Amino acid sequence: MAVLNNFTKVCIKIMSALTWSALVLLGLLGGGLLGYLVHKMLIGRKVDSAETKAQDLIKEAQDKQKELLLSAKDKAIKVIDDAKREEGRRRTEISRLQERLEKREAMFDQKLLDLENRQQKVYDRAQKIEELKNEVLKIRDEQVQKLETVAALSQDQAKEQLIVQVEKEIKDELVQRIRKVKQQNQEEVDREAKNLLTLAMQRCASSHASETTTTTMPLPSDEMKGRIIGREGRNIRVIEQLTGVEIIVDDTPEVIVISGFSPIRRHLAKRALEILIQDGRIHPTRIEESVEKAKKELAKDIREAGEEAALEVGVAGIDPKLIQLLGRLKYRTSFGQNVLKHSTEVSHLAGILAEELGANVTVCKKGGLMHDIGKAIDHEVQGGHPKIGYDIMKKFRMPEEVAYMSIAHHEDAPKTLEGIVVKVADALSGGRFGARKDTYENYIQRLDELEGVANSFPGVEKTYAIQAGREIRVFVTPEKVDDLQAERLARDIANQIEAELKYPGEIKVNLIREKRVIEYAR
Repeated sequence: MAVLNNFTKVCIKIMSALTWSALVLLGLLGGGLLGYLVHKMLIGRKVDSAETKAQDLIKEAQDKQKELLLSAKDKAIKVIDDAKREEGRRRTEISRLQERLEKREAMFDQKLLDLENRQQKVYDRAQKIEELKNEVLKIRDEQVQKLETVAALSQDQAKEQLIVQVEKEIKDELVQRIRKVKQQNQEEVDREAKNLLTLAMQRCASSHASETTTTTMPLPSDEMKGRIIGREGRNIRVIEQLTGVEIIVDDTPEVIVISGFSPIRRHLAKRALEILIQDGRIHPTRIEESVEKAKKELAKDIREAGEEAALEVGVAGIDPKLIQLLGRLKYRTSFGQNVLKHSTEVSHLAGILAEELGANVTVCKKGGLMHDIGKAIDHEVQGGHPKIGYDIMKKFRMPEEVAYMSIAHHEDAPKTLEGIVVKVADALSGGRFGARKDTYENYIQRLDELEGVANSFPGVEKTYAIQAGREIRVFVTPEKVDDLQAERLARDIANQIEAELKYPGEIKVNLIREKRVIEYAR
C-alpha cells in the first residue's frame, strides 16, 4: 500500500509537471503568433506609408520637370530671338560696309583714270621737251659751225687757246696767292703748335737725368767693413757673385761704394747689405738668405712702383702682371733717363695735348704710360722694344688703339691722331734740356754687349760686367765645363770680344768655376 501510494504521488507529480510544460509551450506559441501578426500589421502600414511618400515624390519630381522644361523653352526662345536680332544687325552692318567699299572702289577707279590721263600728259610734254631740246642743240651746232667758220678754229682749238691765254694772265697771280696762303697757314700752324707744346711743357716738369753707376752705402762703423769683406774676402765675393755688382771698400770712413751699371742690381745689393748689417750675422749662408729676402722686397717695390705710376696719371683697368712689368721700368734707363719717370711724363704730356687737339684723352694717357713697356724685358726677349711692347699689350688684352702706341711712337707717320700725340709727347719728354745723356746709354749698351758675348757660349751660367766695363766675371756650370775647358772658354770669350766689340784699353775676362755641394742634416 505504501508503495502504491508512493507510486501514485509520483505519477501525480509527473502529470502536474507535464501539464505546466504544455501550458508554457502553448503560451509561447500563442505569444509568437500574436507577435508575428502584430509585426506584419506594422510592416503593412509602413509599406503603405512608403508608397504614399514615393508617389508624392514622383509627383513632385514630375511637377519640377515640367517647370524646368517650360523655363528651358522660354530661354531657348529668348536665345533664338537674340540670335535673330544679332543676325539682323550684322546683315545691316555688312550691307553698309559693302556700300562703302563699292563707293571707294568707284572713287579709286576714277583716280586711276585721272592718273593715267596725267601720265599721258606728262609723257606728251616730255616728248615735246625732247623735241625742243633736239631743235636747240641743232641750232647750237649750226651757230658753233658758223663761229668756227668765222674764226677759222675748231671748238676744241678755241677752248685750248682761251685756257692758255687765261693761264698766262693769272699764272703769276695764282702762284703769289698760293704762296701767301701757304705761308699764312704755316705761320698759323707753327704758332698754334708752339703754343700747345709750350703749354704742355709748362704744365709738366720732371727730373733731369743723371749718369750714376755707383751707390753709396753708409755703415754704422768701420769695423763693419771687415765683417763685410770676411775671412780672405769670402763674404764680399759671395755678395758680388749673387748680386752682380762690385763692392768697393776704400779709406772713406763708415762708407762703402756699390758699383754697377744696373740700378736694380745696385738696389738689390744695397738692400741685402742693410739686412745683413741690421741682423749682425754676416757669413755666406746668411748672405744668400738676405739676398733672397731682398729679391722678394724688390719684387714688392716693383709692383708698388707700377701701381703708383698708374695712379699718378689716372689710368685704371690694367692687368696686375702688366703693372708688374711697368714697375720694372723704375730700374731701367734710356740715355740716362729713368724710363718709368719718362713714361709717366709722356702720359701727362699726351693727356694735355689730347685735350687741346680733341683726341681721345684716355687712349693717349694709357698709351703714353705703356709706350715703352717693351723695355722692361727687351734684354730677355729678342726684337726691338716697340714690337715687344705691342705683343705684351695684346697678350694682356689691351685695346688695339692703346697697343698701337708702342709702335706709333717710333713710326715716321703714325696712322692715328692719338699715335701722333704720343709720338710728340715722347719727343718732348726726351728732347727737353737735361732729360737724357747719350754717353750713359752708350756705356750701358757696351756693358750689355760684353755680357751678351759671354752668355752666347755654352756652359755659361751668369755673366756680370764690372769695373766700368774693364772686367767681366763669367760663372760657368761645373758639371758642363771642366778645368781645361774653362781655360779654353776664357780664351775664346776674349778672342770674340776682340773680334766683335770696339772698346778703349783692355778687358779682363775672369772666368769662375765653382762647385757647391749642399746637404741637409735632419
